[in-house]
Amino acid sequence: MKAELDCIPCFLKQTLKATRFAGFDSETQEKILREVLSFLSKADWDKTPPELAHIVHKLIRSYNDDPFKDVKKKSNDLALEIYPGLKSMVEKSKDPIKTALKIAIAGNIIDFGALDEKVIDKEYLMSFVKKIINEDLDVDDFEKFKSMLKDSIKILYFADNSGEIVFDKLFIEELKKKYDLHVTFVVKAGPIINDATLEDVKYVGLDKIIDEVRFISNGEKGVERNSKEVFSWIKEHDIVISKGQGNYEGLSEFSGIFYALLVKCNVVAKHLSVPVKSKIFIYR
Repeated sequence: MKAELDCIPCFLKQTLKATRFAGFDSETQEKILREVLSFLSKADWDKTPPELAHIVHKLIRSYNDDPFKDVKKKSNDLALEIYPGLKSMVEKSKDPIKTALKIAIAGNIIDFGALDEKVIDKEYLMSFVKKIINEDLDVDDFEKFKSMLKDSIKILYFADNSGEIVFDKLFIEELKKKYDLHVTFVVKAGPIINDATLEDVKYVGLDKIIDEVRFISNGEKGVERNSKEVFSWIKEHDIVISKGQGNYEGLSEFSGIFYALLVKCNVVAKHLSVPVKSKIFIYR
């Protein structure tokens, strides 16, 4: 999907948030914000939101290579702390895979590109997960997913955020309990916002249950989501799962993908024809 006008102020909010997480003084914050404004004023906006975001955050990283480093660790630590409780919810449920999927979608709330730091709170996060588990998904293609699993061997899983990947870990564990699957996990090639990287995968123990890791661009490394190479990855797997808004924005021109996300902005809501705050598991 292409960026819309509403994406531009969002990039500015992300910039200000990143400079504050990095602890810059007001003078440096203003300097970086002006650089981003200058870039956006001259940029070709006929791109996907992630393509523009990559350049914005590359500018920010020229001042601090990972502004969200501390908050990413906090997210991972909190998710690991509540993981046993989440696992217990799954094991006690009537449909463990569906429950684990809902928990994985709930984990998409840990998104500092769109939301704020209040989600790094144990009580808030557990309350939110329980709410999602007890509600229906607003778009629910789980039955199609189950039918495809019967004949599938290879799954390609595009991860989104640090912390959230612990929720993904639980979902993948449940899938592997029942099905003999080869899971390829896709993360960012380097830091951008609080997106997951290989360092996060190893920190939360996901490397022990997945079979392969691949990398998409953070604006400096890896391949772009809407590239021919990523298209070839999609074609070589039986099932493709895309987590979060950023992956939806970057992959939505391809077909044959299950998108799992919480809708957090009007641009994505409009593209999916759903309200903001919708819980989505859709096959396109």
